[in-house]
Amino acid sequence: MATVPLLRQGPDSTDLVLRPGPAGPAWNALTSARSAVFTPLVLGVPTLLVAFWMALAGARASTVFGVVGVIAGLEYLLGWLALALARTRHILRVEFAPAEAPASLRLVRAAGPDDWLPVDTLREVRLTHEVVEPYQGDRKPAVSTLALELVLRGGRERLAPLPFGGDPQRLADALEALLGPVAVAVELRTERRTRDRPRSHSTWFSGGSASANSGGG
Repeated sequence: MATVPLLRQGPDSTDLVLRPGPAGPAWNALTSARSAVFTPLVLGVPTLLVAFWMALAGARASTVFGVVGVIAGLEYLLGWLALALARTRHILRVEFAPAEAPASLRLVRAAGPDDWLPVDTLREVRLTHEVVEPYQGDRKPAVSTLALELVLRGGRERLAPLPFGGDPQRLADALEALLGPVAVAVELRTERRTRDRPRSHSTWFSGGSASANSGGG
C-alpha cells in the first residue's frame, strides 16, 4: 500500500494524499501570502492610471510614489484575503480509518479537517486519467494529470486535474481493495489526446501577399 502513489498507510488511517502539506488556518494563510504577491502586478494597470492622473495634476513625485505604494499594499491584502478564502475548501487528503478496514472517513481541507463520516457516505470514487501526448516533432514530453471525484450521499466533491506520474490502474486497484469490502465502487477512465500544434502565421502572410499580387494584375 505504501508504494502506491497518492496512498499513504499509517497506524490509524489510510490517507489518499492529493496535495502535500499540513492543514489549518495558519498554514492556509501562509501559503496564500506567497501567491498574493502577484496581485499588484495583475492590477497594475489601474494603479498606473492613478499615478499618471496624479502626475498630470501636478502632484510631487514623492506623493505619487506614496499613493502607489498604499494602493499596491491594499491590493496585496485584498488578494491575500481572496486567495485564503478560496483555498479553505481545497481538499488536501481523504482519511480512511481504521487503516485496514475503514469504517469512517473525513475530508481534510486547507482550513482544517471536516467531521468524521460513516464510510457508507461515500458511494463511488471516480478517477479520470488524462494524458496529453506530443504531436509529431514536438520536443515537449507527455503530460499526465489525474482528476478525482468523490460521489457522496447528497453531494459531490471534485478536484481539478492534478499532476500525476504514477500508474492510475495500480491506484484504482489499491482503492478498490481498500473500499470494495465496504461497497464503495471505484471507476477509472483514461483519456488520451494529442497536444495542439501551434499555428504558424507564415500561411497568413503568404496568402495576403498572393492576394495582393493577384489584385495588381
